[in-house]
Amino acid sequence: MGRLFWIVAALVVAGLIVLVMADSSGQVLGLDTDSFGYLIYLGALGALLASGILASGQRFGQTVRTLAIWLLVILVFMAGYEYRYELQDVANRVSGGIVPGSPLSATDGDGRAIVTLRQRADGHFEANIDVNGSTIRAMVDTGATSTVLTAADAERAGFDPSALAFNIPVSTANGTSTAARVVADEVAIGGIVRKNMPLLVAESGRLEQSLLGMNFIGTLSGFDVRGDRLVLRD
Repeated sequence: MGRLFWIVAALVVAGLIVLVMADSSGQVLGLDTDSFGYLIYLGALGALLASGILASGQRFGQTVRTLAIWLLVILVFMAGYEYRYELQDVANRVSGGIVPGSPLSATDGDGRAIVTLRQRADGHFEANIDVNGSTIRAMVDTGATSTVLTAADAERAGFDPSALAFNIPVSTANGTSTAARVVADEVAIGGIVRKNMPLLVAESGRLEQSLLGMNFIGTLSGFDVRGDRLVLRD
């Protein structure tokens, strides 16, 4: 073990000396200096592993199995890192199928967010949106001029319905009503985020579900329906 260490150390030092001397020419033994330096690094690492195997006293077969297991673990982690975005996309698709309204977020070639929503059984599109950090389930309504929160959802987002002025006339499925105007610090659906977004709050009991309206959808670069999916593009 001691003799092998000194041999490896001498070879590494010799390689470094050759690398320094050949720096001006840019090549060593037909290799560029970067490649030769990388070769020295790999050789030193391989020698270190070999010396560790010899010093362990393990049988060759057991040592090979141990190295194979560690190599497999390293490859799995490397593959997970290289395909992290694809794995995230798969996880989002699975969650979108399990949890209704879960937005599937992705990024296009220009770095802009794309969010896909699955259609409900009744034909409507529903989304879990974040308003001031609170998750709210809202129905996508392209016929609604504004995004409207129910009184309960507004309270969940940090607004006090009892302190609001309900003086804006609105038309709902239940007839004419009034709503209050508020401004949310942030409204997000998946990776699409809007700051200082004006919202309306419906009177208590006047709206069954919050609506994601055109004042949010109109800020997008585009949206379209593809079969049972609604695609929103930032």
